[in-house]
Amino acid sequence: MRFPLSIAAIALAALMPPADAAALQESGDPLASARWSEMQKQILDGAPVLFDPRIKVIAPSTAENPMQVPVTVDATALPNVQEVVVFADFNPILNILRFFPEGAPAYLGFRVKLQQSTPVRAAVRTADGVWHVGGTWVNTVGGGCTAPSAASASTAWQQRLNEVSGRQWSEGPNAGRVRLRIVHPMDTGLVAGIPAFHLEEIVFRDAAGKALMRLQTYEPISENPVFTLNRGTVDGPLEASGHDNNGNRFKTSIAP
Repeated sequence: MRFPLSIAAIALAALMPPADAAALQESGDPLASARWSEMQKQILDGAPVLFDPRIKVIAPSTAENPMQVPVTVDATALPNVQEVVVFADFNPILNILRFFPEGAPAYLGFRVKLQQSTPVRAAVRTADGVWHVGGTWVNTVGGGCTAPSAASASTAWQQRLNEVSGRQWSEGPNAGRVRLRIVHPMDTGLVAGIPAFHLEEIVFRDAAGKALMRLQTYEPISENPVFTLNRGTVDGPLEASGHDNNGNRFKTSIAP
């Protein structure tokens, strides 16, 4: 049964620590972006929204390199996560990525290109259809989306396209963590004479074929992207496969 958002917010607040409950709100963008109402319509189709402090978007307050801005989204404090959408209010291409934590925690690290200073947000949809939104402002000199990739100046990258490397930690403080790097130019299509060329989908599965996480990636992901997730319990190798918008595919296995 779907409840009115105000009732849902009251119920959520009753389950949260007092400090977090006090920060939970249904209106009034905490980041005071002039484009928030537009983002809610374009990205979230005008669906119900709660600004929720449990949604952590970790990024530098000032990014010196707008083509490689590290971002981590942590929604593990929220139960029943169905999907996570990451976007930047003032980027010329709003969508950064979307991920579905099917068998893994709702946690993902990656790097993005930013065209100018902007809020970077994560909207997390739970089973009741409500979007829980968190975010942070990132200040940068800009130009990350309209600068050519390093690969565009050389033909050598074609020989290494979709070359994959990875690591999986099975013990110690990082136990369960997985890191994947893919050689790809991730061209935005906003540079004259260079068409959009980017990864579109990546799927992580365990050795038995069970889906752990599915990613949909867009042009603002940084060149030669690196993704970090936490699979939880390590019970063997992790399989990763995917493709770009030109149909090029990759598949790899990452041993513990």
